[in-house]
Amino acid sequence: MSAAAAAAAAAAVNLPGHRPTPPPAPAPPAPSAAQPGAGTGPDSDPSAARKLKGSAQLNRWSRARTIRSGRKLDRPAQKPQATATEHPGPQAALLDGLSGDAEGSTGSYGDDHVELMATAGKQIYVVSDGTGWTAEHSVNAALGQFEHCLADRGCSVNTHLFSGIDDVERLLDIVKQAAKEGAMLVYTLADPEMAESARQACTLWGIPSTDVLGPITEAIASHLGVSPSGLPRGAPGRSFPLTDDYFRRIEAIEFTIKQDDGALPQNLHKADIILAGVSRTGKTPLSIYLAQKGYKVANVPIVMGVELPKTLFEVDPEKVFGVTINPVVLQTIRKARAKSLGFSEDTRSNYSEMDYVREELEFAGKIFSQNPVWPVIEVTGKAIEETAAVVLRLYHDRKQRCSMPRISKRY
Repeated sequence: MSAAAAAAAAAAVNLPGHRPTPPPAPAPPAPSAAQPGAGTGPDSDPSAARKLKGSAQLNRWSRARTIRSGRKLDRPAQKPQATATEHPGPQAALLDGLSGDAEGSTGSYGDDHVELMATAGKQIYVVSDGTGWTAEHSVNAALGQFEHCLADRGCSVNTHLFSGIDDVERLLDIVKQAAKEGAMLVYTLADPEMAESARQACTLWGIPSTDVLGPITEAIASHLGVSPSGLPRGAPGRSFPLTDDYFRRIEAIEFTIKQDDGALPQNLHKADIILAGVSRTGKTPLSIYLAQKGYKVANVPIVMGVELPKTLFEVDPEKVFGVTINPVVLQTIRKARAKSLGFSEDTRSNYSEMDYVREELEFAGKIFSQNPVWPVIEVTGKAIEETAAVVLRLYHDRKQRCSMPRISKRY
């Protein structure tokens, strides 16, 4: 595609709030091999080529950092025109015609750039006009479906978060950079005009993109019959007063910290959820995670030779949850814990001995069997979020009396 055709294509797409870039001047003809000095200069020196290759990589990451920080790219007064061989394909020619002065700071992206992209892996740009929490967690959740190839580096992926993008110029700078990197764009933009700008730019430059927030916002607006505000969280037009829910979460966190590791057993009746299990089964991090959601949580350790508090058996049994784990995994965790505390391998301790670990798990199992109302959650291989999801599902099912018939006591 010629430069004039690329400029015409740019004018055909009207990005909201963005001025079209004037078409660049025609490129001068490339010198032939027969011209004097064609074989001289830095391009013919292998060491110079290596320096250019390294500099291209440094410049590329420098530009990415500049865009993420919200600063404008440095743009030289004159942009060197690239030949057709440096920008193969119609998409690159179209990008060359549309990027205008912004591309002048990036230089050419020929074979060296392609090689750098190949070694760096696939790129995913995450763009948001807020904190980017929603888009980033959505991408991470989706990447979890590809652990089978990410684990052995067969398809390595690098994600880059661009948060607080609230104007079209910064947005298009990121889209242009994504086009040059061959990146995918995932965005959550509350402003419909910003979202439309991102969609049109990605379509124009052939960038794969996904709007995470738009479809569900439109669906809810249709369901409620109310138009969305179009303002991101934290925008000047939005205010978030301190609600009762906020103070309830703060109170839950304070309560959970005080009730950690069996402390203050006389307060167990005040807890919403009680976790019981042997040491190093993840009770504390699970408690803190649940407390951040507004639940008062107490955890009680089960240790052989130590009597459990009587209040544990006097409270409502439906808010008590047992946690257990595979003995081999538990032994590994305890060995790492002992090492972090400074215990050498020569120090004899039954804390991480397999026989003691199995015996302690069996002791906890007997307590669970004596209290059949307590559900027992197997935490082996589960993330904190997964275990918390099971606890909250059972907790709310019990409160609402809508639980399904239970097949197994373990979850």
